Amino acid sequence: MKIENGKKVTLHYKGKHEDGSVFDESTGKDPLEFTIGGNQVIPGFELGVIGLEAGDTKTIEIEPKDAYGDFRDDLLAEVPRTNVPEGTVVGTQLQTEINGQPIPVTVKEIKDETVIIDANHPLAGKKLIFDLEVVGVE
Repeated sequence: MKIENGKKVTLHYKGKHEDGSVFDESTGKDPLEFTIGGNQVIPGFELGVIGLEAGDTKTIEIEPKDAYGDFRDDLLAEVPRTNVPEGTVVGTQLQTEINGQPIPVTVKEIKDETVIIDANHPLAGKKLIFDLEVVGVE
């Protein structure tokens, strides 16, 4: 049975950056399950599995526009250092609020009086490569 809109897909994956470093994988875990058309995974991932069948393997490359979008400079902000917890270091994940909505941010730079925070998704602006193995299609 081929993967098409409305089908439930079960697969194992290994997500890599262009340099080959792995950012996520299902090895040693339960396979990923999602329904095509259900907006449960990034668009490029869904498109990359259409037409595959159980047992198929494939490597797909997803451009930023079909993954987490381009990196946006307007999602960087400089805030007073007193607004972040003591002991914060570059790479720390924090949460802020915009219009009452919680927004995850990453500390990008710490200056004497201010801190640069980034509300982009950590994979924004990056091409993603996935090695896939389809386990099942329902």
